[in-house]
Amino acid sequence: MLEKTTIINRQKEETQGDSQQIETPLTSKRQRTIKRLTDVVGALFFFMFFGWLYFFVWIAVILTTGSPAIYRHIRIGRHGQEFPCLKFRSMIVDSERVLANLLANDPSARQEWEESHKLRNDPRITRFGHFIRKTSLDELPQFWNVLRGDMSLVGPRPVVRKELDERYGVHSPVYESVRPGITGLWQVSGRSNLSYAERISLDTQYVNNWTLAKDLKILFRTIAVVLRGSGSY
Repeated sequence: MLEKTTIINRQKEETQGDSQQIETPLTSKRQRTIKRLTDVVGALFFFMFFGWLYFFVWIAVILTTGSPAIYRHIRIGRHGQEFPCLKFRSMIVDSERVLANLLANDPSARQEWEESHKLRNDPRITRFGHFIRKTSLDELPQFWNVLRGDMSLVGPRPVVRKELDERYGVHSPVYESVRPGITGLWQVSGRSNLSYAERISLDTQYVNNWTLAKDLKILFRTIAVVLRGSGSY
């Protein structure tokens, strides 16, 4: 009886797993290999020619904000696996306490946070933090995430488990089918100026219509967006 129950439960799990599978261009092993090779070559190119920039920002963060310079935050990657997403620290050390206190006492800030998980006037961000966020330099350590295989150069931006469950909902399998990216369609289409629903729509559109040519186009558009500082705060 116990064996029969185990078999039935296993069949249910397999059926549920199958219902989560989606068909996208990156379902193809060949396409995934091409994208992965592009990621590795791109990340190595960055460190070869811009490694000095990484070192400069690391020193600047320590001098202006203190140690540690690198902030590790658990995000959700491909197949729903958690990984430490790396960023240069742009906030004060006790940022979680400051945020909790702000949301508990400021209704307008709480509403803004609930809508976008961002604050236009965030008291946690340091002066130098504003600069590296505006220029996206805070995300340079994520090239290590790319080399490790946690992330891709282009893809949906990495989110936390709560965002994935509460915001993406039925679109979660689309997000989890690919590696999250350093940049993506959302970044070059308005970034923080867009609603969260628009962000999810762009992520879904990107995954369902992926091509290497579109990745390269997004990478080049990202350069222009970063230079203009569009949609970042």
